Amino acid sequence: MNGTTAQRHYQNVLQVFQDYYQLTKPRIIPLLLITTAASMAIASNGKLDPLLLLLTMIGGTCATASAQTINCIYDSDIDYEMERTRNRPMPSGRVQPLHALIFAIALACISFAVLAVFVNLLSALLAMSGIAFYVGIYTHLLKRHTPYNIVIGGAAGAIPALVGWAAVTNTLSWTAWLIFAIVFLWTPPHFWALALMIRDEYAKVGVPMLPVVTDNIATARQIWRYTLVVIPTTFLLIYPLHASGVIYGAIAFILGAIFIMKAWSLLQNPDDKQASRSLFLYSILYMMLLCAAMVVDSLPITHHLIEMLSPSE
Repeated sequence: MNGTTAQRHYQNVLQVFQDYYQLTKPRIIPLLLITTAASMAIASNGKLDPLLLLLTMIGGTCATASAQTINCIYDSDIDYEMERTRNRPMPSGRVQPLHALIFAIALACISFAVLAVFVNLLSALLAMSGIAFYVGIYTHLLKRHTPYNIVIGGAAGAIPALVGWAAVTNTLSWTAWLIFAIVFLWTPPHFWALALMIRDEYAKVGVPMLPVVTDNIATARQIWRYTLVVIPTTFLLIYPLHASGVIYGAIAFILGAIFIMKAWSLLQNPDDKQASRSLFLYSILYMMLLCAAMVVDSLPITHHLIEMLSPSE
């Protein structure tokens, strides 16, 4: 009997941990952290302090988790209406709004404390601005009121790049803002591809995502236009900023060409959910590999190898 009670207690505790973990939407966090790491790598010329990286990642993770938790509280009503999200901790009633809010505030406090004490104040303030923008601007003002919610709201997802740069330099340069711009411009085609996949769910709960208020053709055209803007923008790191070099350029070219082909394929078949899914999944891989290219290109060993392979004068 005692063994059975202990087992149930263990399962209940485990369920609580899983519920609060789910509130943070953990699948989103790694993509934001890799943009932070890429920015830090370029800012430090590839000579990144591992402890600084770890502390910045902890602060960034807590800030993102806080913002996502508040988003779950705010959207619990529409999450209940959608079959896909009905079993989440908030709409299912497993976590109460007040408890979730306390959890979110605690995460934000941890984030600010870690960044302000162990990194610098600028990075801490930027992280807090990311929470405020995501919750106040995107979730509250934009998401349920305009089809261009993700265009403006995408700025929240680009702030981690600024946090990373500030963590290393305690300033913000043109390069930092360009990385911010790359993520900002990448967000609409990434998210609209998802919106095309689950258009009916958004329509059911009255969220005016672009495919809901227009149609698939218009959305595919917007994805195509943004793709044609974001891909050339990635090369500005090479010229005129000279922040990245030939390795990054080669990888960015290949990744961008594939992105353009997938966006074109969707433009030809806007109602094809498989094409939307393919673009959505690739857009995640694209950003991860693009950031990885920034990191690799910034490393001193990469510069050394390029010098060795370059023809001598």
